[in-house]
Amino acid sequence: MAVETLERPQGAAAKRPFFRCEDVHAYYGESYIVQGVSLEVGEGEVVALLGRNGAGKTSTLRTIARLDSPQMRRGRITLGEHDLTRMSAAQASRCGVQLVPEDRRIIAGLTVEENLRLSQIAEPKGWELERIYERFPRLAERKRQEGITLSGGEQQMLAVARALARDIKLLLLDEPYEGLAPVIVQEIEGIVGEIKALGITTIMVEQNAIAALHLADRAIIMDMGEVVHTATAKEVLDDKALREEYLAV
Repeated sequence: MAVETLERPQGAAAKRPFFRCEDVHAYYGESYIVQGVSLEVGEGEVVALLGRNGAGKTSTLRTIARLDSPQMRRGRITLGEHDLTRMSAAQASRCGVQLVPEDRRIIAGLTVEENLRLSQIAEPKGWELERIYERFPRLAERKRQEGITLSGGEQQMLAVARALARDIKLLLLDEPYEGLAPVIVQEIEGIVGEIKALGITTIMVEQNAIAALHLADRAIIMDMGEVVHTATAKEVLDDKALREEYLAV
């Protein structure tokens, strides 16, 4: 089914388009998983990419980050003046695209600080370590501890900090609250809120739709690999029927 062109809802018009996916199609082998996704995000905007399990949200983030899997076969992806469509993940990263994956990908055998320093080997760099430790004092306390021995919440902090250590233009957060205790979720929410205050353009995939909507400016809802609805976050929060149909909340 073709994706209809979606109008930008009221409340988001002040944000000029900064990131765009245009009719993006991606596959795992022959499995057609991202089916003509078109979306745009304003500069400094936080967008919640929502939908049930299997809707294609994570696959869309991975495609935006230009990972080899899934394979993008059609469409266009742009960030500012950069055309990411034919770039590798490394090239997209140098243009400012930073993905924080659901599994966090903390490198075994390296300390917290070594994980952070490794992300700064290639230019351009982002936050200096002093700034990271000021914002993440728990990481400062554990900087000589092996990263994979941290708690789940601390590993998530390290994954976000590692992204900020790069020159970040577009932050992609995949399930940042997954598997965390409620008290740690609140802490991660605070970090995401600060990222929003810094004006970093962000797309967040999160099964905890209500929490994501309270932080986001807009929501884009996917189903079966397609974008089916876009609205302000408040409009989705206020539309119980819509949330029950597509988000089961």
